[in-house]
Amino acid sequence: HATNEQPLDFSITKNVFTLFLSLTVLLLIFLFSARAYRKSESKVPTGIARFTEPLILFVKNDIAIPNIGEKKHGKYLPYLLTIFFFIWLNNIFGLIPFFPFSANLSGNIAFTITLAVITFVITNINGNKDYWKHIFWMPGVPVPMKLFLAPIELIGVFTKPVSLFIRLFANITAGHIVILALISLIFVFKNMYGDIAGYIVAPV
Repeated sequence: HATNEQPLDFSITKNVFTLFLSLTVLLLIFLFSARAYRKSESKVPTGIARFTEPLILFVKNDIAIPNIGEKKHGKYLPYLLTIFFFIWLNNIFGLIPFFPFSANLSGNIAFTITLAVITFVITNINGNKDYWKHIFWMPGVPVPMKLFLAPIELIGVFTKPVSLFIRLFANITAGHIVILALISLIFVFKNMYGDIAGYIVAPV
């Protein structure tokens, strides 16, 4: 008998297409970079590796080592590099007015929530005793203050990833809104000079 239920729509949207595209480009970038290092006898980067090496060293020396430590940063460096390049690449795609058609993937809250949940799980599963000690029984603090800070720190475990995914979502969305507003000045003033004026006035 006939029902009013509609079939589930699993069609590929613009954001999903851009997601697959960025994954493919990211995989190619790292594969070609790794091959460039294998072919170089002097271990001097060549080809695309010249572009990726400064970014990799930035993530390693300025993000991984200061926050994780010299001994254990190597375990989490692949994940940090993947997240860094993944977000950066999708932000670049979002600025291109033609193919892949300015898909605002980083401005999709489902995208940022997924990244935040993955990071939340990895952080808390791999947290050592010192990590949990600083949350539930902060060292060097009087006992009454420990009892006061423990619930605040525990709440912070959950609010930090929430603030991160909202910040990324809001920043990228706001950036796209500003760009659209400046481009719309062309149609408001019916010439490109209004858009140029908008670029001059906007920073002020």
